[in-house]
Amino acid sequence: MRTVPPLVGRDEELRRLEQLTRAAAEGRGGALVLRGEPGIGKSALLDRVRRADGFRVVEASGVEPEAELPFAGLHQLCLPLLGRAAEVPAALRDAFGSAGAPDVFRVGLAVLELIGAAARERPVLCAIDDAHWLDHASAKVLSFVARRIAEEPVVMVFAARDGFDELPGLVLGGLPEAQARLLVRATLDEQVRDRILAEARGNPLALLELPGEDGDPPVTSSVPHRIERSFRARFAQLPATARALLVVAAAEPAGDPVPVWAAAHRLGIDGGAAAAVEASGLAEFGTRVRFCHPLARSAVLGAADAEQRHAAHRSLAAVTDPVADPDRRAWHRGRSGTGPDEDVAAELESAAARAGARGGVAATATVLERAAALSLDPVRRTDRTFAAVRARLAAGGVEAAAELLATADTGGLDERRRAEADLLRGRIAFAAGGDDGPAFMLRAAQRVSEVDPAVSREHHLDALEMALVVGRASGVLDAVLAAAAPAPGPPDVLDALVALETRGHRAAGPLLRAAVADDAAIAARPALAAMIAAELWDLDAHADVTGRIVRAGRTSGSPMVVRLGLAQTASGAVLAGDFATAASAIAEEEAIADAAGERPLGYPRLHLAAMRGEHAELARLGAEGDGGQLAANLHWATALLHNGRGDYRAALAAAEEAAAPGDLFLAGIALPELVEAASRCGARAAAEAAADSLAERTRAGGSAWGLGVAACARALISGDEDDYREALDHLDRSPAAPHRARARLLHGEWLRRRNRGLAARETLRAAHRELADLGMTAFADRAADELRAAGGRVTRRPASAAAELTLQERHIARQVATGATSKEVAERLFLSPRTVDAHLRNIFRKLGVTSRRQLRDLPGVTA
Repeated sequence: MRTVPPLVGRDEELRRLEQLTRAAAEGRGGALVLRGEPGIGKSALLDRVRRADGFRVVEASGVEPEAELPFAGLHQLCLPLLGRAAEVPAALRDAFGSAGAPDVFRVGLAVLELIGAAARERPVLCAIDDAHWLDHASAKVLSFVARRIAEEPVVMVFAARDGFDELPGLVLGGLPEAQARLLVRATLDEQVRDRILAEARGNPLALLELPGEDGDPPVTSSVPHRIERSFRARFAQLPATARALLVVAAAEPAGDPVPVWAAAHRLGIDGGAAAAVEASGLAEFGTRVRFCHPLARSAVLGAADAEQRHAAHRSLAAVTDPVADPDRRAWHRGRSGTGPDEDVAAELESAAARAGARGGVAATATVLERAAALSLDPVRRTDRTFAAVRARLAAGGVEAAAELLATADTGGLDERRRAEADLLRGRIAFAAGGDDGPAFMLRAAQRVSEVDPAVSREHHLDALEMALVVGRASGVLDAVLAAAAPAPGPPDVLDALVALETRGHRAAGPLLRAAVADDAAIAARPALAAMIAAELWDLDAHADVTGRIVRAGRTSGSPMVVRLGLAQTASGAVLAGDFATAASAIAEEEAIADAAGERPLGYPRLHLAAMRGEHAELARLGAEGDGGQLAANLHWATALLHNGRGDYRAALAAAEEAAAPGDLFLAGIALPELVEAASRCGARAAAEAAADSLAERTRAGGSAWGLGVAACARALISGDEDDYREALDHLDRSPAAPHRARARLLHGEWLRRRNRGLAARETLRAAHRELADLGMTAFADRAADELRAAGGRVTRRPASAAAELTLQERHIARQVATGATSKEVAERLFLSPRTVDAHLRNIFRKLGVTSRRQLRDLPGVTA
C-alpha cells in the first residue's frame, strides 16, 4: 500500500475527536459523524482515532453492493464482541441469520447491551467507515445506539458522505493552500503543481493521487471523478490476470478472501496475480481483502468490461453455498449477466422475502427491483415491481417508490392490478405530505367495484381513513356515500359511517358501538376505531380500544401501531384529567419515535398543553405543525386554551375552525368550546346551533360525560340553574374530571352574576380546588379571579415537586415508583439501564429524595 503522509490541516478535527475519547474514558459516551466528499480525509481521521489508547476498537465498513444484505454491517461490528458475550441476545441471533423476524429496536437494545458489557472491561470505540453504504437495517440500529450511549464509556465515529443527520456531525472542507502544497509532490513542474492545487480544491486524496504516473495535469471534472480516473489508470497498467483478480475482489462485497480465491481459481487465476495487485497499491489480500479506498473498488468495477464483471459474479455464485448463504448466491446470480431469467428472478424474490422477514425493507426493495428486471412474464414483472414499491415506502423512500412505480406498464393490466397501482399512488402521495392520496384510493375502489365489491368497500374505507388523517374527510365521505355498496352480511364500519352521515348520530349509534367492540375492526383500522370511540363520548370505550391497540402493537412488534395506541391513550387521559398517565404515554410514544428516527405524533402534546393552560408550549407545538389533522387538533386546543384564559373572541374563532370540517371526534369535542365562547361573545345563534349539534351527538352515545357536557352547554344559553345541576349530576358520574370542574366553574360564575354570594363562593372554591389539583392552570386562575370577585379568599396550593420533571423523567419516576426495575424501564423506553439510572439521579435531585421507595409517596408522581 502507498504510505500516507501524516495528517496535515486537521488540528481542529483531531481536537474534537480527542475530546470525545477523553470523555468516554471518563464514562461519558458520544458519537460524531465525519462528513465530506470522497477523498477529503474522513477515513484518515477515522484511522487516527482508532489508535486511541486504552480502547477496545470494533469496526465496520459499508460497501455499496452489501447495502442489499440486511444487518451485514452490524454483523461486522458485533462479531468481535459476540465471542466474549456470556450469551448472545436472541434479537441478535435473529438479525444475524437464525429463524425469526427481528425487531430493529430490540436489536438496537441488544447491541447497546453487548457494547455496554464490553465497555465495563474497558472503553469501546466503534469506527464505522463509509457509513452511507451501510445496509438500511444496520444504519438504523447503529443510529439508534449512537443516540443512547451518553452514559456509557463508548465512542462511535462514523465516516459518511451524507446521512445520519440526527447525530452530531463535523463537515470536512478542503485544506488551505499552504497545507495543500505539503501533499503535492515536489518533483512536479511548478505550473502543473499550481493546476493541481486549483483543481483539487484542497482534497487530500486528490492532491496525493493526481496527476497520474505520466505527470499530466488532470482534465477538468469533479474531484471524485478525477481520483477515480487515477485509480483506473493504475488498473489499466496491470497484467490481465491481476485485473481479473481485482474484478472478482471488487464483486465480492464482504471482503472475504475464501470465496474470492475460490472464484478466482474457477477462472484460472493463480496466486501470483495478488503480488501485482498489491504492488499497484489498489488492494491487499490478507485476512480480508481491502481496497485502498472505496473509489478504488468502484474504479475497478467501472473500468472492467461487462463480460469481466458477469464472469466474476457467475464464479462467485458458483462457489457460494446455496443452503448456508442463499441470499448472497442469489445476489451474485442476479448480476451475472444472464438476461431475463425466470429462475434467477424467482431466486431473488425468495431472497427478498427472507430480507423482509429479517427487517431489511430497503434490501427487499432493491432485490425485488432486480427480480422484476429479470422477469420474463409481464404480469409477474409488474407484481414484483409493485412489491418493490411497497418495500420502498416501508423503508421511507418515497421519491424512489414514486420513480419505480412510474416504470410499471399498467396499460395492459386487469382492473385489480390497476387498482393496486392507484392504491400505491395514494400511499405515496400521503407519505409525501400531499392531500390527494384519498382520491387515488377512491379510484382504486371504483376500479374493482364490479369485480370484487368486498375489496371495493375496503378501498373506500382506506380512502376515508386517510382523509380523516389529512383533514379532507367531508369530500371523500360524499364520494363514498355515492359509490359504496351495502355490506352483504352484518353492518360493518363503513355502514356505520355511512349511517352517521346520512341518518345522523342516533341511527348510527348502535352501529358505531358495534364497530368499537369488534376486535377485527380495531386490528384492521386502529386509528378509525379510536376516533369512533371518541365520537361516542365514551371514555371507557375509548380506553378499552386504545388498550387493545397498544397490546396488539406490542404483540405484532409494530412500532407505528404501539405509537398510535399510546398517543390515543394520552389523549383519552387528558380528557379524563389524568395528566400523569398522559405524560407517561407521550414520553413512551416519543421514545419509540426517537428510536425509529421519526417525528413524534404531535396531537397528544397539543391536548395536554391546552388543558394545562401552557400557552408558550402550545404556540411552539403549533409552529412545528404541518397541516392536516394536526391543524384541526391545534384549532380545538387553541379554543380550549383561550376559553381557559377568558379570551372568548379568540376561542370562538378557533372553535369554529375546528368544528367546520365535521371530522370524527374533533368536530364534536370542539362544540363545547364553541358554545362557551359564542355565548360569552353574544353570538347567541352560533351558540344555539352548536348546542343543538352537541345534544344530537351526545344522545347517541348516552354516556354520562356526553350528557353532562350537553346539559352544561344548554345551561350557558338558557341560564337555567336546573340545567347546571343536571350537568353536574351527569358529570359527577363520569370519568371526565376536566369538564366536571369546568361545569362547576361555570355554575359558580352564574351564581356570582346573580349576586348569590355564599353559594357562588362555595361553588367557585370547589371549582378552583378541582382545577388546581388537576393542573389546569388557566382555568384555575380564572376560577381564582371569580372567587375573589365574589368576596372569597384564594388559597394558593403548593406546586407539586413533580412539575419540575420533564415528560420522560415523569414517566421514569412513575414506572420506578410502581416497582419497575431500571432494566424494565430501559426496555420500555429503548434506553440503556445506565441511562435510566442517570435519569433517576436527576429525578432524585429535583424531588429531594434519595431512594426509589420515597417516590411512591410523592404527590404528582404516581397520581
